[in-house]
Amino acid sequence: MIQRILFTAGALLFLSACSHNGMPLVDDTPDIPKGYDKDVEYINEQTTVVLKTSKGDITLELFPERAPITVANFFKLAGENFYDGVKFHRVMPDFMIQTGDPLSKDDDWSDDGTGGPGYKFADEVSLADQLVKGTVAMANAGPNTNGSQFFIVTAEATPWLNGKHTIFGRVTEGMDVVDAISRVDRNAQDHPLKDVMIEDVVIK
Repeated sequence: MIQRILFTAGALLFLSACSHNGMPLVDDTPDIPKGYDKDVEYINEQTTVVLKTSKGDITLELFPERAPITVANFFKLAGENFYDGVKFHRVMPDFMIQTGDPLSKDDDWSDDGTGGPGYKFADEVSLADQLVKGTVAMANAGPNTNGSQFFIVTAEATPWLNGKHTIFGRVTEGMDVVDAISRVDRNAQDHPLKDVMIEDVVIK
């Protein structure tokens, strides 16, 4: 089985590990509004972000030159406190931790992994992209279906993901926190049995 980082739209159920040979999931989420590229104004010289989680701080360096729209989207959502209270809804040791779904803020786990900001936007990927330990990348339901969910790689390498997910940052401090989150007790769907959440996002 080849694992991919996924989120689905509408009534589709949260997916765990799945084959990369499957057809792209149906996604009726509207495209990002025209003129959204103006949100690139959110990008400035400050590209350091701290995810303050219930397990500790994770410091990220974002890549606005590599993925300007993706970084702009992240800054926009963070500035709106979109990520505050969002849980890590899927964790897999020696693979990745996934978060960013607003539907994970409540106690209903059944729809965790299916939500987003209400729009989708295009990939910013290269076939040369290497998703290695500490990489921060967008989760998706197929090409050009990015929204708000993202993941942090804990494996040394994930060659089956290369070129399929927009890389927009890397962990510079707190990888021990990331690894600790990946190892928490979880159910058969890789959902933590005890909540681990983003409490705040600080842009430095």
